[in-house]
Parts: sequence; structure tokens; C-alpha cells
Amino acid sequence: MYELSVKGHFDAAHALVGYPGECRNLHGHTWDVEVTVAANELDDIDIVYDFKSLKADLARVLEPYDHVFINEVAPFDALSPTAENLARVLYESLERNITQATSARVHLKEVTVWESPVARLTYRPE
Repeated sequence: MYELSVKGHFDAAHALVGYPGECRNLHGHTWDVEVTVAANELDDIDIVYDFKSLKADLARVLEPYDHVFINEVAPFDALSPTAENLARVLYESLERNITQATSARVHLKEVTVWESPVARLTYRPE
């Protein structure tokens, strides 16, 4: 199994709906997002997936969240913008693009969202 990972980032604010502590208030992060894809076989030019393509895929799904109040961006206008929900939503968006681009040879393994240099959340479907 081969695994390939890239990172991207965006700056945004959010407020956690129903959270009992300070994070229920508006606050911001520089979010780092790492995505990992995997494949059992290489393609016809002996790569898993082009780093440049994966970086572009990630940039496309992160763009709507950059320099905004995430609570106002769908689906987070109806869903609490926790790291857990953000990682899953990003995973679902990326999965469609990568599966189509690689004819399902490559699968998205996981998405990790870092809210700070010491706090991360990883979404990996079973």
C-alpha cells in the first residue's frame, strides 16, 4: 500500500454551537488540513496520485472557508462547525473528486484538521 499526504491551510472564525465553554464565542484559527490518499498500485507513470493535483483538490475544497465566519457557510449554517464536522465534510467533498479522477484506483484514507499546532482531529471512515 502506498500513501501520499499533502497539507493546506486557511484562516477562519467559528463559534461552537451549544458548547459549554469559551469556544461558544466567536474565535479564529489558522486551520491546517492534511489529507492522505492510498493505493495498492501505481499508475502508468509509476505514481500514486500527482502531488500537484492533490494540492489543487485540497485548495478547491478549502477555498470557501478561507477568511470567513464558518457558521455562515453551508453546511455549517445548520451544522456546528466543530473540527469533527469540518474533517468529515472536507473528506466527503474530496472523496468524490479523487475517486472520479483516478477511476477509484486511489482512495482517500483520512483528513486531519489542526486547530492549533498542538490540537488535531482525524476523520477516517471505517
